[in-house]
Amino acid sequence: MKIKVLNLGGLNTYLNPLVKNDGDLLTSINMDSYPYGAKTKRQGYSTYLSAGSLVTDLFSWTKNNGSLFTYKIDDKKLYYSTQGTGAWALCGNGTLGADHAGYAVLDDTMILGDGVGSTRHTTTGTSFTNTTLAPVAPWFAQYQGRIYAAGTSSTTFYSTTNDATNWALSGTSDSSSFTVPGAGKMSRIFTANDRLVLPKTSGLLYRWDGYSLVDTSTQLAPSSPYSVAQTEGYYLWLHRLGVMGYGGSKPQLLSNAIERQIYNRSGSAITGSTFATAPAEVYRYDYLLSAGTITDDFTGQTIDNAIIKYNFQKNEFLNYSFYDQPTALHSFVNASGNQQLIFSSGTQVYTLDSGSTDNSQPIESIMEFVVHLGNPELDKEFRTFYGFFNPGCNAKIQIAISDTYTKDRKRWIDIGDVTDGIAEFRLPKNNCRGKLLFIKVYENSRDPAFTCYGFVIDGDIINDWLL
Repeated sequence: MKIKVLNLGGLNTYLNPLVKNDGDLLTSINMDSYPYGAKTKRQGYSTYLSAGSLVTDLFSWTKNNGSLFTYKIDDKKLYYSTQGTGAWALCGNGTLGADHAGYAVLDDTMILGDGVGSTRHTTTGTSFTNTTLAPVAPWFAQYQGRIYAAGTSSTTFYSTTNDATNWALSGTSDSSSFTVPGAGKMSRIFTANDRLVLPKTSGLLYRWDGYSLVDTSTQLAPSSPYSVAQTEGYYLWLHRLGVMGYGGSKPQLLSNAIERQIYNRSGSAITGSTFATAPAEVYRYDYLLSAGTITDDFTGQTIDNAIIKYNFQKNEFLNYSFYDQPTALHSFVNASGNQQLIFSSGTQVYTLDSGSTDNSQPIESIMEFVVHLGNPELDKEFRTFYGFFNPGCNAKIQIAISDTYTKDRKRWIDIGDVTDGIAEFRLPKNNCRGKLLFIKVYENSRDPAFTCYGFVIDGDIINDWLL
């Protein structure tokens, strides 16, 4: 009998392995679902502008006249690049007291704070002025014509209507503040579904409509404020229970499929400290979360510099592994009108591009599948592998026959490469009998991307009980 695997999905190691379908993906590193139903090796990246000291934050601002500035925080100093292409330059009054800063924009005025030093503002994009009476705060949002500032404890402040720089409490000014109750201090604030969303570090989540504060009765607020990102008004973030999605009501858990990468009984998933600091960004419907080194305790696959990738459009999880671990990520529309992703690692900022290397380093891609011909409990004789790839690629195929999912019981055998695009391999007769057939597609090179469209396995169930 032949099993056709021609619709390659996302990762799911949450299910009981005995109910998994033939050809389900067990591991995917550095692959994209392109075209949909197939898998293609991801694009690479190169340097973005010049190196610095230690880059810890990235963001951008497009002014009302179309002028673009990209920013980095480097060794607690704020630098800008005009149009995202000019050389980094130190902002006026750009020395900060922290490695990160929050910001918001109202009436073509940006207000910025780090939660340590004075809050400041700019209308030029290049030089900042201390904002009189503004609270010290690390998080800001624009809502209903005001700037809201989440303070360093449990107080949220807001500016005078239509004036980002006016925080006076008397006269014609109508600035004020209110306390957000409950354990923890304020975390990153944002707007969703025409409400101001107010998370706290304890996990509590509140909504504000300009008049009243509503407790959403949940404790699923972001564990890392740097992991909050949005697409189409839908927010995503990291919590200690997984990746959450939020449309304005209550957060929902999205990451059941990769629960073992978030937390597991072996303690080999995301480390505790990373939950508080992991950065993330959305780039073309992909939510990219920099998770550190993780090991899924089902497959035993360790991923260095892991990036958990959730595609909002396809509702699908995959993994990346960058050669340089991102410490901050940012996506913006560049001066050419294209969506661009930049990220920092150490002293350098990088940009995702159409190249086939990670800044000249080869990109290692791995996919692992399992086939059991619909009967995981019975022995089979697997005979032939048919693979469908793009001609000229350098991907190679390995197989392992086992009666268990245990990683150490798999004995991988190379059966050939798929340079011709369509490959047919007779499996070794002395090692093709067992309950489970594991298939690994791998490539580690500086070559252009390859595409796997699917494969077919020919084999038979061995009914020993009839003998």
